Amino acid sequence: MEAVYGIIYPPQVALVGFGRILDRPWAVDGLLGVRPVVTVTLAADHRATDGFTGGRFLTAVDRLLTHPEEL
Repeated sequence: MEAVYGIIYPPQVALVGFGRILDRPWAVDGLLGVRPVVTVTLAADHRATDGFTGGRFLTAVDRLLTHPEEL
């Protein structure tokens, strides 16, 4: 599976899905190369939180996966 799309059921308020790590073309500093990439998805109950908070969470996950020494 390349991506996992979760479905939440009450009383859950959020679910994070991690897909498989795949080698994909990726541009870094204007140069194209092949890098391992994972798709991360977030399903959330908007009655408990909003998309802005979810976006901040996914940005933090991205930063920590890019720099694992910060864990």
